[in-house]
Amino acid sequence: MNDKKVAFITSVNDEELYEESKFYVEHLIIPEDSEIEVEFIKIKDFNSITSAYNEGIRRSDAKYKIFMHQDVFIVNKNFIQDILHIFNLDKNIGMIGMVGCKTIPVNGVWWEASDCLGKVADSHIGSMEIINFHEVKDIYEEVEAIDGLIMITQYDIPWREDIFQGWHFYDVSHSLEFKRNGYKVVVPNQQSIWCIHDCGRIELDFSYEDGRKKLLDEYAEDINTLKVT
Repeated sequence: MNDKKVAFITSVNDEELYEESKFYVEHLIIPEDSEIEVEFIKIKDFNSITSAYNEGIRRSDAKYKIFMHQDVFIVNKNFIQDILHIFNLDKNIGMIGMVGCKTIPVNGVWWEASDCLGKVADSHIGSMEIINFHEVKDIYEEVEAIDGLIMITQYDIPWREDIFQGWHFYDVSHSLEFKRNGYKVVVPNQQSIWCIHDCGRIELDFSYEDGRKKLLDEYAEDINTLKVT
């Protein structure tokens, strides 16, 4: 893999929204003398986010891959430098997210945990607000799962499209896949928010509960083992 390349991989069905998201990335600071190359991988016409992201892996040889929603705007100008710094601190860090939980609840819904960490600007309730979970005390803290708004990796692990054909719980699944492979999943310390997630009001349908059941069918033992340890 090319350790001088950072790929931004996005599943797109709204070109205007994607172009706005891409605009923010294009204005990030590239670390001086790093020889870092940024590439954009736009995935269209896929039935699930897992299949789209697997296609992104096939299309890019970048060591560092940022899987992000088309409605995410990165406002931390030093984002690239900051994520590379975290990865360079520990080769066992496999994935970084903006918000997550240290203990996945037994129902699989990460944000219902009492030990959520991180921060993000988000509009899922219909208006934009800053979501502040517990502060990350060091440069980063290890978590069990992160939210799928943006998932930053330095190793390629296949997304479980064999299980998740929709748009829910793929993020908890991928967090646990990294854990299964012996890697850490972390949330960084953010003095101010790194990302805006302008998703709009979220209405959950039957596919949400279907995804939750699939998560528990596959990972119940992982979740329970993590709680014991």
